[in-house]
Amino acid sequence: FGPLAPIMSFSSEAEAVAIANDTPNGLASYIYTKDLGRAWRVAEALEYGIVGVNEGIISTHLAPFGGVKESGLGREGSHYGLDDYLELKYICLGLGDPIPGLPTMT
Repeated sequence: FGPLAPIMSFSSEAEAVAIANDTPNGLASYIYTKDLGRAWRVAEALEYGIVGVNEGIISTHLAPFGGVKESGLGREGSHYGLDDYLELKYICLGLGDPIPGLPTMT
C-alpha cells in the first residue's frame, strides 16, 4: 500500500478529471497548477475525500480525514469525526399567530 503517481498525457482539463476519477478508489488526490481558478474547478470535480492543491503533505489533525467510493465512508479527525456518533434532529418552532383554517395544538 502506498501512493502512486502515474504520469499520463491529456488534452483538456475535463479529460484529466475524467481520467483521475476513473477508479473505484477515492482517498486522496493532488493537483499542481499556477491557475487558481483551475485549482478550484478541478479540486471540486475530483471524486476524492481529500484533495491537495500545490501541496504534498495534506494530512493534519485539524482537517477531516477520509475517502469516498471504495476508500471509505465518513470522516475521522477534526470535529467532523464526531458526526458519525451524532444523530441530527430538525425542530421547527413557530412562535407567531396560527394560520387561520389550519389545526392548532392546544
